[in-house]
Amino acid sequence: MFLLAFGVVEASISVLLAIVGFAIGYFVRVWHHEKNLKASRSIAEKIVEDGKKEAEKHKRESVLEAKQEIFALRKDFDNDLRERRQVVVNLENKVSQREETLNRRAIHLDKREETLALREEKLDEKKEQLEQLNSKAEEVLKQQEEKLIDISGLSVDEARSIIMTRVRENLSDEIATYIRDEEERAKNEVQNRSKQLLALAIQKYASETTTERTVSVVDLPNDDMKGRIIGREGRNIRTIEALTGVDLIIDDTPEAVVLSGFDPIRREIAKRALTTLVSDGRIHPGRIEEVVEKARVEVDMFIREAGEDAVFTVGIGRIHPDLVKLLGRLSFRTSYGQNVLKHSIETAFLAGKLAVEIGEDEMLARRAGLLHDIGKAVDHEVEGGHVEIGVNLVNRYKEPKEVVDAIASHHGDKDAESIIAVLVAAADALSAARPGARSESMENYIKRLEQLETISNEIPGVEKSFAIQAGREIRVIVKADQIDDLSTFKVAREIKEQIEEKMTYPGTIKVTVIRETRATDIAK
Repeated sequence: MFLLAFGVVEASISVLLAIVGFAIGYFVRVWHHEKNLKASRSIAEKIVEDGKKEAEKHKRESVLEAKQEIFALRKDFDNDLRERRQVVVNLENKVSQREETLNRRAIHLDKREETLALREEKLDEKKEQLEQLNSKAEEVLKQQEEKLIDISGLSVDEARSIIMTRVRENLSDEIATYIRDEEERAKNEVQNRSKQLLALAIQKYASETTTERTVSVVDLPNDDMKGRIIGREGRNIRTIEALTGVDLIIDDTPEAVVLSGFDPIRREIAKRALTTLVSDGRIHPGRIEEVVEKARVEVDMFIREAGEDAVFTVGIGRIHPDLVKLLGRLSFRTSYGQNVLKHSIETAFLAGKLAVEIGEDEMLARRAGLLHDIGKAVDHEVEGGHVEIGVNLVNRYKEPKEVVDAIASHHGDKDAESIIAVLVAAADALSAARPGARSESMENYIKRLEQLETISNEIPGVEKSFAIQAGREIRVIVKADQIDDLSTFKVAREIKEQIEEKMTYPGTIKVTVIRETRATDIAK
């Protein structure tokens, strides 16, 4: 019994110990779990705190970048605004200058109208006096005619017939000589008058003498830059040529690159772009595209400003914007080394001065002179000669008929139908023929002189011919036993027609025929 009770007690103790052990294990597990949970929470809080710090850092960096970008955009905007303001100021200055010019012109026209009104009054008075004198002269002539009829017993028609018959029979040689002398006198008077007008026009307008090159050259700081322009496997040079349409010639020439192309505007774009790339130093296809586009915009702006300056300088008033742009393109065009835009401005001034001297419309003559070579702005893009292209252009923009006639006839392709067209042709020849205006190779110069002498020597009766005055004059000596004095005029005209038909030359060529008779005897 005792053993049984002891066993029960022992079993109870074991159960109690087991329960106590389980409880202790549970509490230990709970404590360990809370400890791990607390550690996890601290780690999580640290991660969150680090995340907040990182986010705050990124936020500050983003704000800083945004501020920098805003500052750069504001700077670009301010620069662009400053440039636009400068353009507006320049335009305002031009407008004010034009207004001053128009005001001065209006004052001049008012004074001229007053002068013309006074002249008209004086002319009316003189006209009345002349009419009175004419009536008196007619009465006197009528009385004298009646007296002559009474004295001679012949009518007026009979007397005239007798006189003309005697003149034809007895004075034929004298009449021929008289006609020749009168023609020569008229020619001399016309030449002297034309020389005076041209000299006066030249005195009133002076232009610089320039000869421009047609090949563009870009200077390099060193020869190492040539390799950078070519690029890896030639990709840079191919990009430049593809974007500009101009060939780059890189040879042994020290520190220089030659740009070759038929279009002068493309060549100018390529020159500006290559100059910018060389000075900047960053040369790769992306940068090349950006610089070429910028150069194209700059050249377009330059063309527009050049056209506006030409119109303003000549002072012809309003003109269609497309024609203004075409005039600006002429600043990149040359003819025999002469800048076509400067030549057009010079022709406009000379034509205007000539028009003033003979009483024609000065502004209309200037307008025709400025536009006479407008076809050369696009003659490499449109089929046909520059005369035909120019006529089509001015017809499209409704220019006056005198301007159209001047363009169509200034090279003699058709006869001039207006005085303005004749003045423009004279001013064009004068501008092209003045010393230093155009360049000409020695080979072409010698060839022209030889051709002049060959044409003259082929005329029957010509003994010798000499081309002088740099090909501006040909002097011909004829055989006195075959050509008489009257025939020399025929020889001169025939040589002139042959030169105009077979040769191309700037300006004019004077033909002088000389006939000399020598009588020789020996006294013994």
